[in-house]
Amino acid sequence: MILVTGGTGLVGSHLLLDLVKAGRKVRAIYRDPNSFGAVKKVFGYTHSQEEALLLFGKIEWLKADVNDVPKLEKAFANIEVVYHCAAMISFDSSRDTDLRKINIEGTANIINFCISKRVKKLCHVSSIATFDLKPGEKTISENSHWNKELNHSMYAITKYGAEMEAWRASQEGIDVVIVNPGVIIGPGFWNSGTGKIFKKVNSGLNYFFPKTTGFIGVWDVVRLMQTITESPVKNEQFILVSENLSFEEIFKVVANDLEKPAPSKRLKKWMIFSGWLWQEIAGVVSKREKKLDRRSQKSLFAHTFYSAEKAKQELNISFEPMREVIKRTAEAFKRDHKN
Repeated sequence: MILVTGGTGLVGSHLLLDLVKAGRKVRAIYRDPNSFGAVKKVFGYTHSQEEALLLFGKIEWLKADVNDVPKLEKAFANIEVVYHCAAMISFDSSRDTDLRKINIEGTANIINFCISKRVKKLCHVSSIATFDLKPGEKTISENSHWNKELNHSMYAITKYGAEMEAWRASQEGIDVVIVNPGVIIGPGFWNSGTGKIFKKVNSGLNYFFPKTTGFIGVWDVVRLMQTITESPVKNEQFILVSENLSFEEIFKVVANDLEKPAPSKRLKKWMIFSGWLWQEIAGVVSKREKKLDRRSQKSLFAHTFYSAEKAKQELNISFEPMREVIKRTAEAFKRDHKN
């Protein structure tokens, strides 16, 4: 049996769909039953409502989270393969403790059970945020290791900490693969992550920030996770990036597919600082979650390029162009917002 953590998120829900379609026996943990609606919606993009519900019903759901050790004991019963997709994303410095609790301690719990239950293989979903550019290099690859001297976001720090836990499993005899996707685009979650891009462009987005980074479609992420996990490959790490693009380019393609005006005004650094200062003040007054911490401001103006050559060469794979990924995602967005 396969265990999926984070099954009600973007990657987890699309992965579950692929697994049950392939006839795999799957168990998934969840925290809030209200999140099932998003999973069913993802299933419904490619299947009729009746078929989607039938596929959803094939999943064995267990209410638990990655820090609920007694429930995890039940979740790991008869498990042979684990896809660890659960993680927290936040750039609010007041959530740093939560980030550590979920991303590092939660992963440690998963790893402890993988070891004690002797699972056959673990696929851990990390992030390109755990790689740093080496001096003199222009492109980040799997050889571009973490530089502890740099000023990282707490999200990046905790994702790197989670990777260290995953490698601990490999030292205890568990076959481990780690995937490091770029910015993931795909349908189903319009109020979080990159889903907000489609929502904001659709409602009229005026400004763009110049950041360049690696992007990938969610369908490629889950396909390659399965390809790597089901292969003999073990104790390896793979960057998964389809293309390196600027957010300006991404916004323009999204706007075109949604038939909306593209953002035409470039954010300036002083605007970001003013916005950060305002949210700091507002956060103290209203306790609202901050969207960006001071450590992450500079990243909005960075141009970072990633190489997925290792995955292409060693696994003989290709990636869907981002224009096609955005087109498919935009079609789903319009379907969900046609009224």
